Amino acid sequence: MKYFAVLLPMKDEELSKEHRPAHLEYLEQRRSEGKIFANGRFVDGWGGLVIYKAESLEEAKQLAAEDPFVKLGARDCQVHEWDIVIS
Repeated sequence: MKYFAVLLPMKDEELSKEHRPAHLEYLEQRRSEGKIFANGRFVDGWGGLVIYKAESLEEAKQLAAEDPFVKLGARDCQVHEWDIVIS
């Protein structure tokens, strides 16, 4: 299993507020499937970060693209494979 950092910079604040419940529900569903390592928002309002666990970059991109924030135009999306180091 690989880790992928998905940056979700704010695109439309009003759409983000509107679709936040669907976004959180989506994350909870993926979490129950073991696909999420961590997630959270940036306190400065920039957006958020989701760390997905996936087999490939393509799978991670698909997971990110299905997030309501991304699908409905509230957030942009950048996906990067993350070589995690925990000490």
